[in-house]
Amino acid sequence: MEHHIIAEMTEPGGSTLKEWHMVRGEQPESMCGRELDLSAQKLSSDAWGTDQARPFCHTCGALFLREVP
Repeated sequence: MEHHIIAEMTEPGGSTLKEWHMVRGEQPESMCGRELDLSAQKLSSDAWGTDQARPFCHTCGALFLREVP
């Protein structure tokens, strides 16, 4: 399954990052269950665990670790 990282902003359409979340495919819901704006900034799943994808949702990170080899 394809994963990618998407930004959650502090307010809709805002410019301040709250945290990054992992998403399966093109679902509008993150792995932790948050509804996200699909037009928000995205990163490749390869950015997981790097400084580029911090702060990262703890729940999404834990679930992602259990899904990828």
